[in-house]
Amino acid sequence: YGGMGLDFSYNIAVAEELGNIRCGGIPMAIGVQAGMATPALTRFGSDELKKQFLAPTIAGDFVACLGISEPGAGSDVANIKTTAVRKGDEYVINGGKMWITSGSQADWMCLLANTGEGPPHRNKSLICLPMNLPGIHVAKKIDKLGMRSSDTAQIFFEDVKVPSKNLIGEEGKGFTYQMLQFQEERLWGVATVLTPLETIIQETIDYTHQRKVFNQSVLHNQTVHFRLAELATEVELLRSLLHRAVALYVEGNDVTKFASMAKLKAGRLAREVTDSCLQFWGGMGFTSEVLVSRFYRDLRLMSIGGGTDETMLSIICKYMEILPSK
Repeated sequence: YGGMGLDFSYNIAVAEELGNIRCGGIPMAIGVQAGMATPALTRFGSDELKKQFLAPTIAGDFVACLGISEPGAGSDVANIKTTAVRKGDEYVINGGKMWITSGSQADWMCLLANTGEGPPHRNKSLICLPMNLPGIHVAKKIDKLGMRSSDTAQIFFEDVKVPSKNLIGEEGKGFTYQMLQFQEERLWGVATVLTPLETIIQETIDYTHQRKVFNQSVLHNQTVHFRLAELATEVELLRSLLHRAVALYVEGNDVTKFASMAKLKAGRLAREVTDSCLQFWGGMGFTSEVLVSRFYRDLRLMSIGGGTDETMLSIICKYMEILPSK
């Protein structure tokens, strides 16, 4: 379908390299294409769907978006309310999605919707939804704290009719497919923050070396250079965890626990590194002229998007059997 047939480790190599871009929005947009909206289609979609949606997305002719979050259901995926009711050879879709990356410009959406009345983990399906159909309303482009170059939309569906053949895989398996899709999304997200964190630390070293306070460089203070050494160590530890998870994933293992640990650590470390380094920049760090202030805003999303820190902790607890089963 136009891809190179490489394993997932190459996605991660690309994601790390994209971290050299000096903003978070562009790697995130590419990540939606490569690791968020398309894995389920690649694994479970029909040949017809792959030719119609996957091939042009890989080629860059289509922009894809992922329709999961809703105003009342972000990390709580099982609680989504959007419905896709089967009527003959079509699904009729009603509801809405929120915080949709690339939503204003997308050509199609990988949509998660309720297609049945059963238990919340078995009544959902993924559907390839062309975004030019009647009844799709892009309500607004959301103004955000960070990732300001990224197009993030609120979208409503009113009696949108889509062919039933646009179903990805089996009806009722959408929740399971999306949980698998989340693993690649989270690993991609971790990979994209590694290089920015290294860059911020290095630029802070350079700045504090030349900035003089009380007749000596800021970097000369032990509290500063020790802190930067600690942060650099944490970034390397995160990289090792990511590479271990990816190696296991490529071998076909379930890496939900390790991916969740890496996602949790990446979100917290992104906050820790950007906050600590911004402090060492002093008043200059509070301006929009320096990279550290941009990543302070952009990378804050890491602890929220694709599953909050609290969701990651719940998953980790489940796999460690810390909490009793309900």
